[in-house]
Amino acid sequence: MRNVLQENPSGTAVMEVAANKDLTGHKLLMLVPWEPPAAYIENLHKTFPGLEVVHANWDTWQKKTLPSHIGDEDWKTVTILLTGPKFPTKEAAPNLQLVQLQSAGANYILNNPLFTDTNIVFCTANGVHPPQITEWIICTYLAFQHRIPRFLDNMKEHKWEHSWDDSDTQDAVNQRVGIFGYGSIGRQVARVAKAIGMDVYAYTNRPRPTPESRRDHSYIVPGLGDPEGTLPSKWFSGTKPEEITEFLSSDLDLLVLSVPLTPQTKGLISAPQFQTLRGKGTFVVNIGRGPVINTDDLVTALNEEWIRGAALDVTDPEPLPKEHPLWDAKNVIITPHVSGNSNGYNHRLLDILKINLHRLSEGKEFLNKVSRKRGY
Repeated sequence: MRNVLQENPSGTAVMEVAANKDLTGHKLLMLVPWEPPAAYIENLHKTFPGLEVVHANWDTWQKKTLPSHIGDEDWKTVTILLTGPKFPTKEAAPNLQLVQLQSAGANYILNNPLFTDTNIVFCTANGVHPPQITEWIICTYLAFQHRIPRFLDNMKEHKWEHSWDDSDTQDAVNQRVGIFGYGSIGRQVARVAKAIGMDVYAYTNRPRPTPESRRDHSYIVPGLGDPEGTLPSKWFSGTKPEEITEFLSSDLDLLVLSVPLTPQTKGLISAPQFQTLRGKGTFVVNIGRGPVINTDDLVTALNEEWIRGAALDVTDPEPLPKEHPLWDAKNVIITPHVSGNSNGYNHRLLDILKINLHRLSEGKEFLNKVSRKRGY
């Protein structure tokens, strides 16, 4: 097992690990609150006979500490870690080489010394969420368009409120969705949106002018997404306010926010941006992170009808306090950060882990590797 430190094109030091087909000398610790399928573990042993696999049934999202039964000597031999937002210190795990996160977001590692002060590779679970989150996005948008929340309220009151106006509902055909953050989730949104007749505009922070630059190199559920980047009819890019304004001014009926939370995206959508959306009366969906939107400005935008409505699976603050005015804002649908829930989540997470184990064994670049320069 030989580590090689080299410079990548951006000038940032990165760790390359020499090929080790059997993963001899490696130890994988899986910190997950569920039992990995026996067939999966058996397959790991068959594929990588030199790999030691340890599972600790531990919820790193709910527990405040790491499991106490994993002792100091255990941590010293861990080279690969599957975990959520809890980590050992770099001193406790001196041989750690690869951390596979359970989440698609990586904001909680950005200030952790294990990330900032080492060359340990961190990889996200980017790609586990697109099917279910896309369903949530399209579901809430169509529910709003077809006034389903109102009819559900009427149903509770046993109230039949028939409309004799056949043209009182806007269907999705020829509507335009702007996807702010054209990653794995955005690409699946584009796929489904196109299927129901919508036009798609994509926004990325870096320019994607060529076919190669528009390809998706993250984890993709077979048959889904936009692997070649051909679905958007128009691409936008940049980080300057005027570049964002150009995108928001492009007659968007639906704006989907699917950007990670970084210092650059905090408060990305505030009063000036809501004012820009005012002309079209855009419906805003946020499935990224709550602080991407300025909540006070969002409440104003909803109540003053600068935007047509909003569907939020993330809020700021989160959990949203019972007395918060956002609950009572006009035309808002709020769910408690559940759009990513799926019975297929763990299967896709383990698939990503196995891909990265293969790449580790072959000495190749990892899938969904977090950039220390970009923070995601």
